[in-house]
Amino acid sequence: MKTTKLLIAIVVLQSLILLGQWTGYGPVSPAHAQVPDAGAQRLQIVDELKALNAKMDKLIETLESGKVQVKLAGHEEKN
Repeated sequence: MKTTKLLIAIVVLQSLILLGQWTGYGPVSPAHAQVPDAGAQRLQIVDELKALNAKMDKLIETLESGKVQVKLAGHEEKN
């Protein structure tokens, strides 16, 4: 009796899956491919590189000016 109910449940579930595959409607929607815009991606990369170059120029100017002082944390000076 218990086995019969379990087999009936399995058959019903498999038939639902089969019906969903035939009709195209199922619990999972089909994936739709999207073509990436390579030109826009490259322009974005170029813009990011320009921003990075500007930041690096600023950092180099600061280092070349000699206004940078390095202190080690937890290190005591010896006189």
